[in-house]
Amino acid sequence: MTPSQANPPTPTSYWTLILAASAVLMVTVGVRLSLGLYVSPINTATGIGITGISFAMAVSQFVWGASQPVFGAIADRYGPAGSLFGGAALMALGLALTPFVDSQFALTVTVGLMVAAGAGAGSFSILLGAVSQRLPAEKRAFASGFINAGGSFGQFVFAPLSQFLIGAYGWVTALFSLAAVTLLTIPLSWPLRHKAEHPAGGAAVSMSLTEQLRVAFRDRSYWCLHAGFFTCGFHIAFLVTHLPGAVDLCGLPASVSALSLALIGLANIVGSLSAGALGQRYRMKWLLVWMYASRAVMVGIYLISPKTDLTFYVFAIGLGLTWLATVPPTAGLVGKLFGLRYLGTLFGLTLLSHQIGAFFGAWLGGIALVESGNYDWMWYADMVLAGLAALVNLPIREEKLQPAACGVR
Repeated sequence: MTPSQANPPTPTSYWTLILAASAVLMVTVGVRLSLGLYVSPINTATGIGITGISFAMAVSQFVWGASQPVFGAIADRYGPAGSLFGGAALMALGLALTPFVDSQFALTVTVGLMVAAGAGAGSFSILLGAVSQRLPAEKRAFASGFINAGGSFGQFVFAPLSQFLIGAYGWVTALFSLAAVTLLTIPLSWPLRHKAEHPAGGAAVSMSLTEQLRVAFRDRSYWCLHAGFFTCGFHIAFLVTHLPGAVDLCGLPASVSALSLALIGLANIVGSLSAGALGQRYRMKWLLVWMYASRAVMVGIYLISPKTDLTFYVFAIGLGLTWLATVPPTAGLVGKLFGLRYLGTLFGLTLLSHQIGAFFGAWLGGIALVESGNYDWMWYADMVLAGLAALVNLPIREEKLQPAACGVR
C-alpha cells in the first residue's frame, strides 16, 4: 500500500482518478452500446438471422451484468488491476474474432460472452467502487456523475465513429478498429491499479462479504433498487439493439440511427452530471422516481408523433437525459445503505438485475419484429415498465438530507 492510498487524495490525484475511470468507461460503454449498428451487416454477411443475432446480443446483455459482481468481488478483495487489464484483453479478442463467425453459437461466444465479460470487467461496479473507496463522502456523488458521463461521451463518440467506419471500410475493419481501441483501456486504467484502503467506520467494514450479502438481501430497499434497475436495462438494451431497425422500418437512412444514438450519449452527459450534483442536494430515490416516470411519458409522446428524423432526434435527446443517469443515484443509494467496503459486489449484483432486464429487451425486440413486423408491443411494454419502476422506488428507505448537510451524502 502506498502512502497516497492511505491518505485523502489531493485535488490533482482526485482528478487523475476520476478522469482515468471516465476514460476507461468511455471506451467500454461506447464500444458496447454501438454494437447494435452491426446487427444488419452481420446478418447480411452471415445469414444468421435477426432472431439469432438478437439472442446473441441478449446473452451479451446478461453476461455483462453477471460478470460485474464477479469482477467487483475480485476488485474489492485484490484491487482493480486484474479485472481492468484482463477485461480489456478479453473484450479486444472477442471483437477481433467476431468477423470470423458463421453461426449463432459462435456469435454468442464472441459477442455474447467474450466482449460482454470483458466490458463488464471495466465497467460501472469496478470503476465506481475503485474511485468511491478513495474519496471523501462529499465528493462521491459528483465523481460518480462525472465518471458516468464518460460512458455517455463514449456513446456519443463511438456510435457515429462505428457508422463511419462501416460505411467507409466495411464492418470487418470497423470491428478490428474497435478491438485496437479497446486495448487502450490498459494504460488508461493504470492510475486505478492499486487496491484502495477502505474507509474506516460503519458496520459494513467489520462484516465479511457473506454477512454483508445476507444483510442486503434481507433489505426491502435493496430489492426495490433491483426492480427499478431491471426496467432501466430493458429500455436501454431494446433501444441500442433495435433502434436501427425501428429507423429502417420508418424508411429513414442508417445515419439517423447513428446520430440518434450519439445524441442519447451527448444528452446523458448533461443528465449524468446533473444526477451527480442533485444527489448531493436531494434524496436519490426521488431522482430515480422522476427519471423513470419521465421515460414513460417520452415513449408515449414518441408513439403518437410522426416518424421523421427530427422526431428520432428529439426523442433521443429527451431519453438521453435519463439514459445512464440512473447509475449515480442507484450506486449512491447502495453505498448509503450498506457502506463502501463491498460496493463493487453489491452494486454489481444490482447491475445484474439491470442486465436481466436488458436480456429480455434485446431478445424480445427481435421476436416482436419477426412475429408482428414492428416494435409496437415493445414500446407499450416500455411505458408500463417505466411507470412501475417509478412506483417501486417510492418505498426505498433513505433519510432526508438535513439543510445543514446539503451537499454531503
